[in-house]
Amino acid sequence: MNYGDIIVVGGGCYGTFYARQLAQAKAKGKADFVRVLVVDHDPGCRMMKELGEGEDRALVVSEWDAFFDDFLAPSRRAAEPPSRPAAIVPSPLMPHLMYDWLLRRARTRWPGRSVETRPLPAGPGTPYDRAAPDGTRYVSWADWLCPTHCIEPAVCPITRAPRTWEMSDTIQDLTRGLGAAGPVLFHCEHHVFGVGMFLVSEVLAGDTRVEEAGASGHPVDLIVGTISSCHGALNLLRVGAA
Repeated sequence: MNYGDIIVVGGGCYGTFYARQLAQAKAKGKADFVRVLVVDHDPGCRMMKELGEGEDRALVVSEWDAFFDDFLAPSRRAAEPPSRPAAIVPSPLMPHLMYDWLLRRARTRWPGRSVETRPLPAGPGTPYDRAAPDGTRYVSWADWLCPTHCIEPAVCPITRAPRTWEMSDTIQDLTRGLGAAGPVLFHCEHHVFGVGMFLVSEVLAGDTRVEEAGASGHPVDLIVGTISSCHGALNLLRVGAA
């Protein structure tokens, strides 16, 4: 697939690995993109020390929230050619950035309504299920240490048996069980050389789903998740009455 900008979140060990793998994939004709933009607040991050900038790779020195507020602005994304979609490569160690962006968008859209993060009243029943202080719930079908940069194949490399779970189905079941709206899911899938990503268009579509869910003016709860086939970060977004 041909991409426009590929956003790599963080210039540390993970971001450096992803930037290196994307460069190798492009050199071998396995991927094509306009630029890789590595976003980190540190101008001397590991990516700069090991790889540096190049013709199709640049460091953006910025806090993540400020970067995405600008990069995901609908007016800016409207000019994106469909043949060259932008994509986001998340890091396992980042906060739930896409949820945070949706939360800020909802508060801007409905300044007169209560818009807040609520604790999920129940988990999806996965072996790993932990709530963070900021309200994000981290869940996983793995109760073991996964191989670094696992691409989550059909046969699990740890159990050596067919993978019988799919996190998107799990969250759909959770949403129905709680009677919540959504879910709004950003599914990080392996694309090339161990790099997982989701398209920016999925994020914008998620924002539209939040807008539609709140359009009636009635209170609404939406489950929002950034997930892979095995793991996920979940939040419950509450939009109060108009």
